[in-house]
Amino acid sequence: MDNAVHSNDTILTIKDLHINIKIDEGTLTAVRGVDFEIKKGETLGLVGESGCGKSLTSKAILGINDKKCKAEGEIVFESDNMGRVNLLALPTRGKEIRSIRGKQISMIFQEPMVAFSPMYTIGNQINEATLLHITKDKKKAKEISLGVMKKVGIANAEKRYDQYPHEFSGGMLQRALIAMALVCNPKLLIADEPTTALDVTIQAQILELMKELQKDFGMSILFITHDLGTVAKMCDRVAVMYLGRIVESAPVSEIYNNPQHPYTKGLIGSVHKIGTKKQDRLFSIEGTVPLALNLPAGCGFYDRCSERIEGVCNVYDPSLVDVGSDHKIACFACTGCPHGCKKEGKGNE
Repeated sequence: MDNAVHSNDTILTIKDLHINIKIDEGTLTAVRGVDFEIKKGETLGLVGESGCGKSLTSKAILGINDKKCKAEGEIVFESDNMGRVNLLALPTRGKEIRSIRGKQISMIFQEPMVAFSPMYTIGNQINEATLLHITKDKKKAKEISLGVMKKVGIANAEKRYDQYPHEFSGGMLQRALIAMALVCNPKLLIADEPTTALDVTIQAQILELMKELQKDFGMSILFITHDLGTVAKMCDRVAVMYLGRIVESAPVSEIYNNPQHPYTKGLIGSVHKIGTKKQDRLFSIEGTVPLALNLPAGCGFYDRCSERIEGVCNVYDPSLVDVGSDHKIACFACTGCPHGCKKEGKGNE
């Protein structure tokens, strides 16, 4: 990768990431040329509906996708012990990636009950990372694990340490999962829909906890969600993903106040806002997301777009174009056709 492209304050850069999955019907192109970067100490929100490739992208960073998933491209991480390293070039079971996975990059998964084994105590499972990456001294490892459990707000941590996952409530189990992710003081935390399974009150507590811990640990966060309200609270920048591609990225205030891509406009328009009248209908994006199998040429949002350009959007793939103020858009209708074509909406076709 060109050094000029990589800023000194950038901790992770993903460039032209493709993830293909072989199935009986052919090759499913789940992720199609994703590009984004995460700076030190910031929270990047990766937003999109289910099946757009968000989780596959995040798991590719750690090399924990299923064997059927073939990833290509570059995921460059600023490692403490190896400097700038392309994570995709490392063997998924090698000692190099294991020195990063869980220590320098940690992950909070969607379902805490699935993330923990029911066979072992919470303390035992948090200690796995402590013993592997920090110290072999079991007494010291327990002290470190208890300290993190207390930091994430687990009351009576000494007792909870010896309890099993089924003895924890959903919110308390999510706190334990955060403790397990933070015990090694990672540089980057990947949070994949971390509050989906929780009720609204507990969600707010967990989000506030994550913001506090980010300040304490000085870490960067990749926050994966489909909830735009959560993004507004948590994130500094937003990358909007559709059908395996980033279609728009910008600072969070810019995305909300000046959305450009028709898909982003649709997402924001479909969110209920304070002051909306009872009889007013929320905006609905027409059509459904196509299956990422043997996709035709052109923009993946073409069939659902009210601003599409016939003969352009269904022929050429739009690339992310910088329109200023750290705002990038992949849309010919927004940035203009490179061939000088005129826009024709659906009503003119």
